[in-house]
Amino acid sequence: MPAGATILHADLDAFYASVEQLLHPELRGRPIAVGGGVVLAASYEAKRFGVQGGMSGWRAKRQCPDLTFVTGHFSEYQQLADDVMAILGDFTPFVERISIDEAFLDVTGSVHLFGSVEVICERIRCRVRTEVGLPISVGAARTKHLAKIASQAAKPDGFVVVQPADERTFLAPLPVGLVWGIGPVTRQRLSERGIHSIGQLAASPDGALQSLLGRALGAKLVALAANDDQRRVHAPGRAGSVGAQSAFGRRDVTPELIRSVLGHLADRVAGRLRAKRCAGRTVTVRVRFASMRAVTRSHTGAYAVATTLTLTEIAERLVYRALSDHPDQYQISLLGISVSNLADQPVLQLELPLLPDEAERPGSRTGSARWAVDHSIDAVRQRFGRSAVGYASVVLAEHRSVSDEFRELAEHEL
Repeated sequence: MPAGATILHADLDAFYASVEQLLHPELRGRPIAVGGGVVLAASYEAKRFGVQGGMSGWRAKRQCPDLTFVTGHFSEYQQLADDVMAILGDFTPFVERISIDEAFLDVTGSVHLFGSVEVICERIRCRVRTEVGLPISVGAARTKHLAKIASQAAKPDGFVVVQPADERTFLAPLPVGLVWGIGPVTRQRLSERGIHSIGQLAASPDGALQSLLGRALGAKLVALAANDDQRRVHAPGRAGSVGAQSAFGRRDVTPELIRSVLGHLADRVAGRLRAKRCAGRTVTVRVRFASMRAVTRSHTGAYAVATTLTLTEIAERLVYRALSDHPDQYQISLLGISVSNLADQPVLQLELPLLPDEAERPGSRTGSARWAVDHSIDAVRQRFGRSAVGYASVVLAEHRSVSDEFRELAEHEL
């Protein structure tokens, strides 16, 4: 088990409701609930009135007369949550996703690259807020159990780091309901015995708890109350795709907008691919119209792509194909790029000049030149920061959805 507070729990705040407020700016700052007959999720503005997930719609309306119900955009939830997970993966390969909107991270090997755990927590929050547009809370501790409790204490939109020396002091006054595995029934049974805080739970005799709750559950809760949690962060294998998207509000479709936004996205995605020393054959773009309808278009080529300009050109062709298929749509609110069908590309094999020069072939004259330029840019950015160098079409673009200072870590991979 790591000696320091290097396990993080990242949890998006009021996720479904936050997404609805992101997609519909007129709902921001207002109490809203996702659902109808039953509340699936409530915004923090609604939670202040006692509205909670699982509550009936009529009761929620009684609790908060100004409550607005929305039906939900579930495809958007998955896509935005995936974008957040991709950001977490930029800080460490050890990311264990446990639901659509939360994950554990082990950053033991990351602090020498990014700074202290406090710095990592704050940078995660900044990137998720600026690149995806959602609030996220992060807890850091020596164990999974305590990291999850810390993230709850950090809500909304904050971070809490619990160092090993402060564990018992931090846990003792907290309500027992925060312990993983204690639901309403168990909490009530503990309350009847005068056990209301985690400190009281930790001080309870093992035998008494096992008699009250059963041998297995009693022993488990005693261990967790003392922060005895041996579980490690289990990361899946290498991700099957790398992607990014940018939401920028309703804007008229113009070549300048498409070029600048796709240029930024391609710069981020291609940089991540190169940091992983891989490339991908399938490029997919996502276009969301002002009507909130989203469409995707994909291209699978014969060669794997990892250069910024080539990815930008492919993405542009796909976006214009999507636009031509929907001639009645004049405004867009989001563009996204993802690359899949990944293959290792640690080095580049140059070609003999026997075939016509095509940029999509990595070993061609143009393809290899772009590969060399991108790797030079990567090297400069790694030493001097992301804003030190870039393509003029991206750096000087009028439409820039996110400041690059919040993306300076995007290309790192442990």
